[in-house]
Amino acid sequence: MELGLKNKCALVMASSSGLGKAIAAEMAREGAKVMLFSPFEEQLKEAQADIFKETGSRPEYFVGSITNPEDIKELVKETEKRCGPVYALVNNTGGPKPGPFDAFDDAAWQEAFELCLLSYIRVIREVLPQMRANGGGRILNSTSSSVKAVLDNLILSNTFRMGVVGLAKTLSQELGKDNILVNVIAPGRIGTARIDQLDKIRAEKQGLSVEELQKKAFAGIPLGRYGRPEEYGKLAAFLCSAANTFITGQTILVDGGMVKAI
Repeated sequence: MELGLKNKCALVMASSSGLGKAIAAEMAREGAKVMLFSPFEEQLKEAQADIFKETGSRPEYFVGSITNPEDIKELVKETEKRCGPVYALVNNTGGPKPGPFDAFDDAAWQEAFELCLLSYIRVIREVLPQMRANGGGRILNSTSSSVKAVLDNLILSNTFRMGVVGLAKTLSQELGKDNILVNVIAPGRIGTARIDQLDKIRAEKQGLSVEELQKKAFAGIPLGRYGRPEEYGKLAAFLCSAANTFITGQTILVDGGMVKAI
């Protein structure tokens, strides 16, 4: 399928590693002009080199903090300068601290809000003028399978990821007239450093080895394994592409059938 991303500008947040990097790689493979973003310059350089080697397309990168509004403003300006007006925005971020309700004070809640929800709002606010001026675009918000079935010990993530779903659904109604499609993509258990971290915490709490815990986890996934980052990236690339002309306001899981909720 021709996705129609060639020479279109794609801004992928939190893309120096993990799912963000995988999405950026698929966009680059389709010929998009990709801007990477992260606070970690060395990781960004490695991601740039890896993606170029894998796809033959060298992305740009910008160093900054997703929770700093001035960094976001500069990022969007620099993206337009180097790659053209943003056609596809992928909002993505690492997760907040794990823990139960009693573990967090106001400062922790505020930090999680700024990381998981307000950062998305700020980037969308900055790219909308470019999308409107150029006749449309695509906004994709990465969240978690917790938007369909909450996850134990992740109350901060469970709360603010749901806020992203409400934001995206509302924006899909408001921005349809501008030919801007807005969706949510939600990973189940995909083999990334974040899942490794959570598995270690879960294994320790249950008195298991990581291997034993993962064997139990695989048993709860109909496909019998964790997902691969590129599987997530492929769906993201389609939803962000010109080939997607009528899917908006949707939340789509990439979870191997793990979530049983309808």
